[in-house]
Amino acid sequence: MAVRDTDESGGSDGRVAAGHEHAGPDSKVRLVAVRDQPLSLDEVTSAVQAPGVGGIVTFTGLVRDHDGGRGVLALGYSAHPSAERVLAQVAREIAERDGVVAVAATHRVGDLAVGDLAVVLAVGAAHRGEAFAAGRDFIDTLKARVPIWKHQVFDDGSDEWVGTP
Repeated sequence: MAVRDTDESGGSDGRVAAGHEHAGPDSKVRLVAVRDQPLSLDEVTSAVQAPGVGGIVTFTGLVRDHDGGRGVLALGYSAHPSAERVLAQVAREIAERDGVVAVAATHRVGDLAVGDLAVVLAVGAAHRGEAFAAGRDFIDTLKARVPIWKHQVFDDGSDEWVGTP
């Protein structure tokens, strides 16, 4: 998926990095991606490093081996075509908070194994309080609004879709 970075008038600045939005150092939204390749905590953290950043808060969501008292054998994520665009909008909203200097987020789609990174986000802010508050709101808003759905297969042979409309 690719999302073009747009200016306030809605025009594109023409920059598109392979498979993700990368607005660059002049934008508070440094990286937004929904991809079918492994995610990197280092990539996301590096994206928000800047001279005005006094603290970086990260959230890394991993595939766990259980849910609701059942063992998880397999998990897959599917995304609506608008998922990356919605994720970019959420990132822009978080980036506008007082004290926030830079934000970045990546979410995985496709089949994942237990222990794989499913979502990685980072908020760089002037102070830790701002970074922690924005980071928590970022992941909570992402989970509530970005149209990405989880399909879990359990060790008892059952399966479940989570987050579907």
